[in-house]
Amino acid sequence: MVDFVERHRLRSRLDAAVADLPDPRTPLLLVDLDAFDANAADLARRAGGTPLRVASKSLRVPALLARALARPGFAGVLSYSLREALWLHEHGISDDVVLGYPSVDRAALARLVASPSAAAVVTLMVDGVEHLDVVDSVRSSKAVSVRVAIDVDAGLTIGSQHVGPKRSPLREVDAVVELAREIGRRPGFRLVGVMTYEGQVAGVPDDPPGQRARSVVVRRLKAASVDQLSARREALARALAAEVGPLEFWNAGGSGSVETSSADPVVTEVAAGSGLLVPGLFDHYRSFEPRPAAYFAVPVVRRPNPTTVTVAGGGLIASGPVGDDRAPVPWAPPGLRLTSLEGAGEVQTPLTGHPASTLAVGDLVWFRHAKAGELFEHGTEVHLLAGDRIVESVPTYRGTGHAF
Repeated sequence: MVDFVERHRLRSRLDAAVADLPDPRTPLLLVDLDAFDANAADLARRAGGTPLRVASKSLRVPALLARALARPGFAGVLSYSLREALWLHEHGISDDVVLGYPSVDRAALARLVASPSAAAVVTLMVDGVEHLDVVDSVRSSKAVSVRVAIDVDAGLTIGSQHVGPKRSPLREVDAVVELAREIGRRPGFRLVGVMTYEGQVAGVPDDPPGQRARSVVVRRLKAASVDQLSARREALARALAAEVGPLEFWNAGGSGSVETSSADPVVTEVAAGSGLLVPGLFDHYRSFEPRPAAYFAVPVVRRPNPTTVTVAGGGLIASGPVGDDRAPVPWAPPGLRLTSLEGAGEVQTPLTGHPASTLAVGDLVWFRHAKAGELFEHGTEVHLLAGDRIVESVPTYRGTGHAF
């Protein structure tokens, strides 16, 4: 009941804040800065002094990236695209950008190796010699040194089973050391860091309602993964220190694993992004209290019957395995739900539940996206709310003319 009361108050606050927008486009995108800042402070507290690198994939709004970077405890960006990384550097948003994924974008790589200033602040991610070969294929001179980090698999091994994201092929110490040696042998490359992303810990809810047995299994797998990975990181760190000397950084984790990742003495920084906005998939973690900060609104456009309303659009489905948890969550007014036959549609979404009988054509319904940054691919502008008023309307990446 308390949650419903709070969500009714939220609806009144959001509706009032956007009522006087001169040209509201839908879906209307909004971020509550009060919740955003509270989430940032909580992430820093959970990190216990370990720097947090902002995962841009989970924001995709330059103003929000800059706001996070200005907060205590945050330093640098974990980017998902080389073109994006170059744009962030060129626009002065960050002078420390690490790619979270390998790039084979030859045009962007050619820009990187032609720019000493960009090459000095952008770090490429690699997990094989093929990635080095692509860089070498776009340059005629090795005068500009390219910063690289090695992505090492951080999944949990149970017998012959692998639990975790299917990312890097590198797992054994010898294979990682051999790639480090190859980087050292090649002119124009400099090894500066390592990434070990434990997605099976950071990205899996461990306390969803009605799934008690599954939650127990997930928590046991997470604990086993943390223990196994700690030993692996220590062995990798010793081997790399003996082979190449000290590294600038060792990146790990995500919003769902801040405590365990930062507690590992090998780790020097933890990535975080979704925890700033807390989308629907992040409601059910034991490690932190959810404070939703991002919403989108679409208007009621018709009433097919007295207990159903239809809103314009609404079908902002999240990536990942197909399932109900990837659908947007009707949030305010509380009590609305998607229908099982139609779900959330691209051009219209029917909603049922007791508030439907009270909604009129033109009223807004507020949703939460299942994921964080993906929301902002659906609009060019996001409205920033502080207190009870919109203090600024800023472009998303799309609004700057880019689809990274």
